[in-house]
Amino acid sequence: MPAITAPAHADGDFFVDYEEKVFEDVQAMEGEKALITFHTVAFEGSIGLVNLLQAKRLKRKGYDTSVLLYGPGVTLGIQRGFPKLGSEAFPGHLNFNNQIKGFLEEGGKVYACRFALQALYGHGEPALIPGITPISPLDVLDLMLIHRRAGAVILDTWTL
Repeated sequence: MPAITAPAHADGDFFVDYEEKVFEDVQAMEGEKALITFHTVAFEGSIGLVNLLQAKRLKRKGYDTSVLLYGPGVTLGIQRGFPKLGSEAFPGHLNFNNQIKGFLEEGGKVYACRFALQALYGHGEPALIPGITPISPLDVLDLMLIHRRAGAVILDTWTL
């Protein structure tokens, strides 16, 4: 059997060249918009968290950035905590809440469909993270069309 002669990996080691950037660092031009839509269940995969990070990054690049929570996506915008709201039961338990709060603090806009909130998931508007704007189910498509008409960057997040 061949002997292993390479040293064991240690904290602080690099496995890839994380500093090389292949493409230019694109920044928004005056008035450019971005929309991230979420039709995904909180905690049912990584895409909800990944695209919340993308929304924050787009905002920091200068895009007028909005997030749309509809269908099961409204579950990302519900206040959480245990044993009390805002209390983190385990590390990462409030990752969606914290990302959305941070995005709102940086000037991002978050919208949640009232139909999905009440009819599908049994929550009222007071259950939403403060700063999220509840909207009519008839506004969901119009919000998408407004961004399409503006030539916005649109990332659609779907799972299920």
